[in-house]
Amino acid sequence: MNDRVNQTSLNPNEGSLEATRNNETQQANQQSEVIKKNALKKIKNSSKTTLKKRALEKKLKPYQAELIRMQQYLEKNNKRMIILFEGRDASGKGGTIRRVTRYMNEKNYRVVALGKPTDRQRSQWFYQKYVEQFPHGGEVVLFDRSWYNRAMVEPVFGFCTEREYKNFIKGVKGFEKDLVRQGTILVKLYFSVTKKEQAKRFDRRKNDPLRQWKLSEVDIQAQERWDDFTTKKYEMFRHTHTSRTPWTVIRSNNKHLARLNAMKSILNSVPYKRFNPDLNFVPDHKVVISGSREVELMEADLLRKGKFIR
Repeated sequence: MNDRVNQTSLNPNEGSLEATRNNETQQANQQSEVIKKNALKKIKNSSKTTLKKRALEKKLKPYQAELIRMQQYLEKNNKRMIILFEGRDASGKGGTIRRVTRYMNEKNYRVVALGKPTDRQRSQWFYQKYVEQFPHGGEVVLFDRSWYNRAMVEPVFGFCTEREYKNFIKGVKGFEKDLVRQGTILVKLYFSVTKKEQAKRFDRRKNDPLRQWKLSEVDIQAQERWDDFTTKKYEMFRHTHTSRTPWTVIRSNNKHLARLNAMKSILNSVPYKRFNPDLNFVPDHKVVISGSREVELMEADLLRKGKFIR
């Protein structure tokens, strides 16, 4: 008994130390449980996201089947088709192109994304590098950005002179009119994204190692020059939307709806026999509008801001 009393008196902090250890162990266990719960929650959310994406991709398949049927019509009738994918950076052009072409016959389509022009190309007729990529009979060519670089990106960043810009705006209608007159099916799609959504997509590219390659110096400046792009977009639609070569505007904040309605717009431009006539081919009026209507909306917005319209 005296020995125990002596031991206790020799180690007065032993009880408190043991209590501290127990508390630390309990806290560690609690933290471990929290980490496990958070990890399970992330896995669960990731699984839900994956399942949702699969469900949305599944909804595209009937239209992707129609695109194959459309291709067959073009091949059988020796028809040429050009689809332009235009829009601001991160507006969803690339993702839509991948869905459009996913099941198409690789022998009868090409995706063209031209880089910075060479010195030789600069000395040539402006349209020459694009004409070299034009389709033969039975082929579809999808331009991921096109000659309309001269209408928006080039003048905003000073990659062309004012005279070159004006010559393009003046002459492009005649160029496209000849294309259509000679039998080429021309579809002009413009993907319209909001400034807030573009910023969100840029942030994702910055933080995702698998997407960082998409982010260029031009992309980084896109937000700063938003209003400049808006002005050039307005001028482009005002001068280049015609009844023979119209613009179709796709609201692309919602990627799935943009892809679905872009497919509908493409399919509706070709008089092929539907694979599934019961499918809904009517574009969503909240997602798809004409170039002329976009001009009206932009003009109304300018007037609200007290800006003069020429």
